[in-house]
Parts: sequence; structure tokens; C-alpha cells
Amino acid sequence: MTSLTELARPSGGLAMVAMDQRESLRALLGEHSPAPVPDSDITKFKLAVATELGAYASGFLIDREFGFDQVLGERLLPPTCGLILAADRLRHPPEGGPVVETSLDEAITPAHVRERGVVAMKLLLVWRPDEHRDERLAMAQEFVRRCADAGLLSILEGVVRPTSDDDFDRLQLEAAAELGALRPSLYKAQVPRRGLGDQAEVARVCERITATVPVPWVVLSQGVTIEDFPRAVRTACSAGASGFLAGRAIWSDTLADPAPLLRSRAVDRLKRLAEVVDSSARPWQEAAA
Repeated sequence: MTSLTELARPSGGLAMVAMDQRESLRALLGEHSPAPVPDSDITKFKLAVATELGAYASGFLIDREFGFDQVLGERLLPPTCGLILAADRLRHPPEGGPVVETSLDEAITPAHVRERGVVAMKLLLVWRPDEHRDERLAMAQEFVRRCADAGLLSILEGVVRPTSDDDFDRLQLEAAAELGALRPSLYKAQVPRRGLGDQAEVARVCERITATVPVPWVVLSQGVTIEDFPRAVRTACSAGASGFLAGRAIWSDTLADPAPLLRSRAVDRLKRLAEVVDSSARPWQEAAA
């Protein structure tokens, strides 16, 4: 069985880059193009991120549709960067916008991708207390089982859609309790309250997630600005998180001219975030004990 060492820095913290966005990335790229964005442009950007940031990340997450085969075939990631494959299919509303539902990608055979070099798979769940709650939990449990059977790490990402700060806190803790109880290898959560406002309040929710989830956990960057993300990571790590698995807060200002902007902006940004993790994150070994 693979361990989180495959995704960690020597400190035991996790500084991982998320590059599994699909239609949301098409929309972001479209802001810099007068014409519709073809699939090839999505793949090209993902490969540029892997090429420029792989050496500074402890893990790299990508999806099957856009760039996975090329990342492997062209050996774009160094041995120090573990490869994570998104195991989710995403459903967006017809008019676009955030993901409304997910399902397992049945085209992926866990044992086969492990043989190709994948060390972990990730499943996103839009967690909400509705009539499909039990179905989502069953899917998450099946995902964790499939990963374990194939010797892969499992990363469960619970995303909530709050209407207020209090609602954010409540939903996050409920999601953490239910999904964490399935004991994935790693739990991935939003930064409470998007990292805004009183950091003591943000830290308080992070501490409760730490107490609730019986496995290591990391934050994503959805809804957090590039400028606010380092502080959010430090707050979460100081309250028990083991690092981050983030995308937009690392590379979203490089879309206009990826390769040079990734080198001039995102590389240093990722290095600084890794330093935050090294100095403040709870090592995964401690969290998993």
C-alpha cells in the first residue's frame, strides 16, 4: 500500500498542485480569448503547469480527459512529485457555473493506473443534506474501497455551498464528520469562511475539523484569493491541517501567457507556500497516528 510519503515534503507536510479543473478552466481561459476555447488549449495549459511547477510540488492532481496521458508519456513530473488522478466525473448546470453533482469515472481502472505510476486518486463530492445524501456516502465509500484494493491512496474532497458564515461552519463540520468516518487516506476541505475575517474564527473551525477527521487533511483554494491564500494556509496548518492541494490560488493569474508567467509568478508563489507548510503544518504521520 502506498503511503502519504509519496505526496509529502520531507517535513511531512503536503504542498500539492491541483490541475483537474475541466469546464471551469475552459471558462477561465475564455476570458483571455475571443474565440471558443478548444480542448487542446485546456490540455496545453495543464501541461505547462506540470512542466513549470512539478519540481516544486509534492503532488500533482490531473484529470483523465485533459493531459493525464501526456504527463505520464512525457515524464513531466520528477520523482519527488506524486501523481494524483481525479476519479470523478463532473456535472455542471446547462448555463455553466459550479459543479452541481459528481459521479465515479467508470472508465478508470484503479489497478491499471497504479501500474502506470499513479499514487492516489481523488473524488469530489458536493456535500449537501438532501435526499441523495446516502447515495453520495455510498459512492464515497466505494471509492475508498476501490483505492485500497488497488494499493492507491484515496483523497476525498467535500465541498459545501453555504449561505452564511454560520451555515459554512455547520455544513463543513457535518461533511467532515460523515466523509472522514469513511477513513480516506486524506481529506480535502475548503478554507473555512474562505479565509476571510477574524482569523481566530477561521482557526476555530479548522481545529474542529482536525478533531473531527480521523485522518490527515488539507485545504483547497476555491473561493480564496491569491493574496489571501498564504495566510489561510498558515491559519489552517497551525490549527491541524497538513498542507494544501490547490489550483487557482497558485496559477490563475498566469492564463494570459502561461509558460513565462508560471515561471515569473507561480513558481515563487508555490515555493513560499511550501515554506509555510514546512514551518506550520501538522506532519501527516502525526495526523495519521
